[in-house]
Amino acid sequence: MVVALEPTYSSGHWYSSVACQEYSFHGWHWPAMSYHSSMPRSCCAKGLDNPLRLPLTPPELLDGLDKKSDDDIINLATHVIATERDALTDLHDLYRSDSEAQKSFKQALLVMGKTSRQGGRVIVTGMGKSGKIGQKFVATLNSFGIRSAFMHPTEALHGDLGMIGPDDTLVILTYSGRTPEILSLLSHLPAMLPLVAVTSHGDMCSCPLFTGRLSSLCTLLPAPIPCTEIEAFGVPTPTSSTTTALALTDALALALARQLHPRPSAVFHHYHPGGAIGASVAPIGPQLIESIATRTDDVPIIEDRHRQSNPTVLDALLTAARSASGWVRPSLDTIIAPRQIQRIGRGADLNQPLSSLKDMVAVEKLDWISIPGANSIQEAQEWILQMRQSGRGKTFLKSGTILGIVDSQQCVSGVVEIEEIMNEDQLQQ
Repeated sequence: MVVALEPTYSSGHWYSSVACQEYSFHGWHWPAMSYHSSMPRSCCAKGLDNPLRLPLTPPELLDGLDKKSDDDIINLATHVIATERDALTDLHDLYRSDSEAQKSFKQALLVMGKTSRQGGRVIVTGMGKSGKIGQKFVATLNSFGIRSAFMHPTEALHGDLGMIGPDDTLVILTYSGRTPEILSLLSHLPAMLPLVAVTSHGDMCSCPLFTGRLSSLCTLLPAPIPCTEIEAFGVPTPTSSTTTALALTDALALALARQLHPRPSAVFHHYHPGGAIGASVAPIGPQLIESIATRTDDVPIIEDRHRQSNPTVLDALLTAARSASGWVRPSLDTIIAPRQIQRIGRGADLNQPLSSLKDMVAVEKLDWISIPGANSIQEAQEWILQMRQSGRGKTFLKSGTILGIVDSQQCVSGVVEIEEIMNEDQLQQ
């Protein structure tokens, strides 16, 4: 209903004219009427012209109008729910049966997984309601230890572009695929930045988000809805479109966590210990040592800036800064633990080759001490103490020792610093 007030002042009081126009939306209907400043409501209804001004605060305009029953309200509510349910059903069927959609989903996981393993971040952007969905996506990724951040498109053009690093991936959420603030941002992005777009478009060629960019760096994740929101509800407020975007980004986050972590639940518990959720995922029984291990596949190899196959201390520190865990590898068969990185960063010559350091900081894989990942942390502690007390373990179970965590396939798939489970006093006994 549209109500127009025209205030006037007379004899020390404010008065107004009131005009009500007919308005109809999804079964709700109000008839047209008008109350003029010169006519009381009773005269208006009779078509008379007896001057009487209304006070500025008009009387209740809904008196005598048709009121919607409780059934009509529930019908409207369930219509919204059913419409969003149908949108989710269509999204499910699309990714269940369409090979191109499945290929794109796997490609998005591959791109974001590579970013995470290289120490980069998943940067997410979107405007309005899509931006809110993007922020929830970021929060879910961070709960699984997948480094992520939200970048507002407008703020990006005012300096926040600086948050994008060389190893990052950008995920764009926009149903239309032509949000002006997003399109304005595109030309300022690094040319080699991988893009993943969640949008209604089903064809990359028709999506303006990828115009002028290398197709090999672009991934389109379609999230269409069966009917537009204005067709379904009479108003274009984001509802079904944001519901499908939420479901698809939730699917991405959980699938990516499963790909990166052998036990996602343990990682989630580690980063989300508080509240009812933290209590609900609290581990039952002793904590296993594999739950605190860093996957060897997630440890980045040190990049030699001078391509001389002899990385320097600075190369190691730069790689460690981009590593999610702080671990780095000079080669596939050697590894440097975070505590060693901290030590060499305090006083070593940055241009000094790693291989020339007096104390060898990189540990060969053959020198890792193997422990089954299914063992509890307490069992590992007791075994180390027993070995040291017997005298046999003092030479190899000491500060700086790297524990190689053996998985169910009898492969060393993770690493743990001995200091993570033993304190200094125990290692001096």
